[in-house]
Amino acid sequence: MRGATHAKWAACAMAVALAATACGGGDGGGGGGEGAGVISSSWGDPQNPLEPANTNEVQGGKVLDMLFRGLKRYDPKTGAANNMLAEKIETTDSQNFTITLKDGWKFSNDEPVTAQSFVDAWNYGADVRNKQNNAPFFSDIVGYDALHPKTGDPRTKTMSGLVVKDAKTFTVALKGKFSTWPETLGYQAFSPLPKSFFTDHSGWLNKPVGNGPYTVDSYTKGTGMKLRKWDGYPGADKAQNGGVDLKVYTDNNTAYTDLISGNLDLVDDVPAQQLKNVQNDLGDRYINQPALIIQTLTFPLYDPQWSKAGMEKVRQGISRAINRDEITKQIFRDTRTPAKDWTSPALGDKGGFSATVCGEACAFDPAEAKKLVQEGGGLPGGKVTLTSNVDTGSHREWMDAVCNSVNNALGEGPVCTVNPIGTFADFRNQQSAFKLTGPFRSGWQADYPLIQNFLEPLYYTGASSNYGKFSNPEFDKLVDQANQESDAAKATATFRDAEKILAEQMPSIPLWYQNGSAGYSERLTDVALNQFSVPVYDQIKVS
Repeated sequence: MRGATHAKWAACAMAVALAATACGGGDGGGGGGEGAGVISSSWGDPQNPLEPANTNEVQGGKVLDMLFRGLKRYDPKTGAANNMLAEKIETTDSQNFTITLKDGWKFSNDEPVTAQSFVDAWNYGADVRNKQNNAPFFSDIVGYDALHPKTGDPRTKTMSGLVVKDAKTFTVALKGKFSTWPETLGYQAFSPLPKSFFTDHSGWLNKPVGNGPYTVDSYTKGTGMKLRKWDGYPGADKAQNGGVDLKVYTDNNTAYTDLISGNLDLVDDVPAQQLKNVQNDLGDRYINQPALIIQTLTFPLYDPQWSKAGMEKVRQGISRAINRDEITKQIFRDTRTPAKDWTSPALGDKGGFSATVCGEACAFDPAEAKKLVQEGGGLPGGKVTLTSNVDTGSHREWMDAVCNSVNNALGEGPVCTVNPIGTFADFRNQQSAFKLTGPFRSGWQADYPLIQNFLEPLYYTGASSNYGKFSNPEFDKLVDQANQESDAAKATATFRDAEKILAEQMPSIPLWYQNGSAGYSERLTDVALNQFSVPVYDQIKVS
């Protein structure tokens, strides 16, 4: 995240986003965990070890949300960024902040959570030597560039903008004014870390220690994780169950079958193949609600074949060859909505969503698709290969459908093929290593409900999740201008101007906006998804 994001427009964006989301729940049925009061839930293997500053994907994020609490926490029902460990965050200039912690917080190993716990964690996350995915979230802090230089070794071990005043107080100096910086502090990258993280790092990775309502009982990669309620948790949001057993599935259809047969309590991704049955199977125990999620296909612009002059027409042509209406109806049964921009309708119009920004570039038109591909010089090597993991999300089904649509539209035989990758972790490793040679799935679940979070991390030059390596000086300039704008309407208009560049260049193809979905057993009550579509595990009750 770069630049200053002023409170006036950001608050408006958040208010609209929160009004557009809802939480599900109900009384309900099926499945069994190990031990009284323990929930069994489907899961996918995280890409990386569960370090807060190294986890930027959903599966790992689910666990961090149970293990950690930070300065702020996004309310599961409203999304509001409420103080959690922060007693107060004060500033007189929106650039220099004094943070005071609440009394009584500790890690599950009884170590107190102090100002040093945050400062050490943030410095670790920012240090280029630690290769943390979320390092750019600390880039607004003074001294980040010395700790995370673009080339060469760091010139320091800490950021000069972080200063511990006493056990409960630390100060943060930012490079520029950023009045809504405190609202970003609910993101898990800003979590505190205990001393054991640094003194026995490998041991901590095998069994993470946090300050949230659960502790890790055991973790076997590829199999699952057992989390148990921490009785000593000092927060108000204490776990209402005995624990959560997360079970790794490489096929979400199998998870759904286990739910229906009584071998699983919770599935938080109802597979497309079961959408025709889910209402009859589960009734009120099926949740389907708007979420801050968009699915896209991103082009590897680091590959000269996809980034050479004229290829923007080919990329637009592929977009126009995709029949989003048919796919969302036939495969997803209207639990997805055809995308018309690069954000989410859950933001609302005033929050930045636009139903017109992508325009014709997102409209299905086989004749125009064929024309654009030909004008742009044709598909690289005469073909296009789509890549995604296929262990969750019904990705194989929609990739096949997209390829069928492209092949039918272009009328050149089977030019589109699918490259399925077995696990999410393997897919993410190839994606983050820039090894993919064709369009790849790049779904985005917002970190916080602001339009900036849908654009800057994905398309700003060098941004943390810009896996296609798109770079456009005018886009960067407009994002910077929007971040510095204090007027909500003007900021939104500037972000939409930046989106128009995405429509012209098509670094990624917006496919559809995704609802959050879940199904649960009769043993569970008070089941809900937050605005990011993640189950609020700690509030689920088990009968």
